[in-house]
Amino acid sequence: MSSAILVSVSEYLANSYRPDRDYVDGQLLERNVGEWDHSRLQALLLKQLLPYEDSAGLLAVPEQRVRVKASRFRVPDLCVVRGNPGEQILTLPPVLVIEILSPEDSMSAMQERIDDYLAFGIDNVWIFDPRRKKAYWADRAGVHEAGSGVLEAAGAAIAVDVNALWF
Repeated sequence: MSSAILVSVSEYLANSYRPDRDYVDGQLLERNVGEWDHSRLQALLLKQLLPYEDSAGLLAVPEQRVRVKASRFRVPDLCVVRGNPGEQILTLPPVLVIEILSPEDSMSAMQERIDDYLAFGIDNVWIFDPRRKKAYWADRAGVHEAGSGVLEAAGAAIAVDVNALWF
């Protein structure tokens, strides 16, 4: 049985990782990124979110560290904030976080991420599965498929046409 090597928060924050990693209760967790489907969908989502920067004063950024609690840092594929947060690592909930599934992602690991985001106060959590061409939104009641083809961010006037994302 192997045991995990624990890392302090200060050590995590003092280092760079390629790609960046989540930090959960002393453990560094690799994120599954770098494949075409994941990268292309991330780019297309960012393209749909960028117009909201001018019209709504929102900023969309990829792979931004978010401190969801003192011992947990998540790095969502994309997040949206209101204006410049004035800090390098977000300590206040973003308006929206987006996760893009990779083949190696497990449902239990994704659910743990979702739970962290919701507990931190993020009201809009979206999940995209590029292989199945499906999009979901999560709340405290569970994960729901975006059946209408449009995902809307509550309280942020953001709407994304899911059907325009599938390549």
